[in-house]
Amino acid sequence: MPSVFIKTYGCQMNVRDSEQVARDLASRGYDLVESEDHADVVLLNTCSVRDMAEQKAIGKMQTLEGRKKRRQHQVIGFLGCMAQSRGTSILDELPEVDLVIGTQKFHETGRYVDDLFRQRRENPGAKTERVVDVAEEGGSQNTIRDHLLAPKQVSAFVSIMQGCNMHCTFCIVPSTRGAERSRPLGEIVAEVESLVEQGVKEVTLLGQIVNLYGRHEFPAVGGRSPFAQLLHAVSAVPGLERVRFTSPHPIGFKDDLAACFRELPNLCEHVHLPMQSGSDRILKAMHRAYTRAGYERLIEKLRAAQPRIAFTTDVIVGFPGETEEDFEQTCEVVREVAFDNAFVFRYSPRRDTPAATMEAQLPEEVKMERNQVLLRILDEIAEKRVKELLGREDEILVEGESRTNPARFQGRTRTNRLVLIDANERWRGELLPVRLTESTGFTYYAEPVLS
Repeated sequence: MPSVFIKTYGCQMNVRDSEQVARDLASRGYDLVESEDHADVVLLNTCSVRDMAEQKAIGKMQTLEGRKKRRQHQVIGFLGCMAQSRGTSILDELPEVDLVIGTQKFHETGRYVDDLFRQRRENPGAKTERVVDVAEEGGSQNTIRDHLLAPKQVSAFVSIMQGCNMHCTFCIVPSTRGAERSRPLGEIVAEVESLVEQGVKEVTLLGQIVNLYGRHEFPAVGGRSPFAQLLHAVSAVPGLERVRFTSPHPIGFKDDLAACFRELPNLCEHVHLPMQSGSDRILKAMHRAYTRAGYERLIEKLRAAQPRIAFTTDVIVGFPGETEEDFEQTCEVVREVAFDNAFVFRYSPRRDTPAATMEAQLPEEVKMERNQVLLRILDEIAEKRVKELLGREDEILVEGESRTNPARFQGRTRTNRLVLIDANERWRGELLPVRLTESTGFTYYAEPVLS
């Protein structure tokens, strides 16, 4: 039985796409392994949001190419966003790569891998044809629908749409993922129902801009947008304890969506709400379609609908032309909102995006300094929040072993705080009341509260 290893870079959607590919390969008889060391197939599912992510994937593939020279039967390939954006040019840079599969062709990966193995069986030692498929395909958003669940897995990602029409000036995603296109509501609900039947208790709905789901395909009904309709329908699935979604855009939060946080008991009290900048001048240059004041009003609206809500965000520092005053405005918003956490990125020029050719590109040392300033502010906010939360009781969904310490289990609160407890098999997959006892700032330690 041939073996396959898939390494995933980037966002939750990439994780979900990799799962779909793994499910297809497993159904074809491939053994899924956790290391590339002895795998017959090694696939890198790539990210193009930042240059660093692409360079990591290229560096990894160069290492794999060196090993392949000693294992000529091995199939190695790129999937996903970088594969889509670079296409056949990858073959010129990396001569040992067999397979380049774009973002609308994940469902074809298994067939291509089978064909490559068949050619090598029939003509041992012969050079097999290399495959590049980055074509668009209508309906590709409906192909990410199958799951490969681990034993007692209780949380799952559900892809509800693909693509993006926003064209932020810094972002390569519209060219790597294509235009917005959404799955039918009924198919998504059926997928969630199937997951719950298999023991899943929490789903996270995924989309490039998830809260714009269905805006081109489906009508508003009863004053609810397609996404609000979907949240109500998914939340009504019997046995589903928790619903999350990511990543949204501020312009997609109308009153009907805010009301969902008040009306739906299993919609978790957490929103990842990308801000990117607190400066109106920079937001306009980014083509973000909202202002600082509008963003702050949205925070107030959501807190009014759900006082317990937690916010995380994305921030870009060092965007072209960003002045010290612009950056200070970003710092002010971070302090005022008091985000529970934030992903802070140094601006990275992406080819074929408007921002890459803007004037006043900032030096890396300025980006690095501003990055560190924001991280210090976030640490100060976290320190204050820890003092408020330690000693309190909360509830986590226990997912299983911690990624860094198998002696501990990890879980998340409804507000998406990561919590570690001592490993105990009877708690795996359970909603467990805990008391928060320690914290490193963004990770909490807890003990069960047993009745």
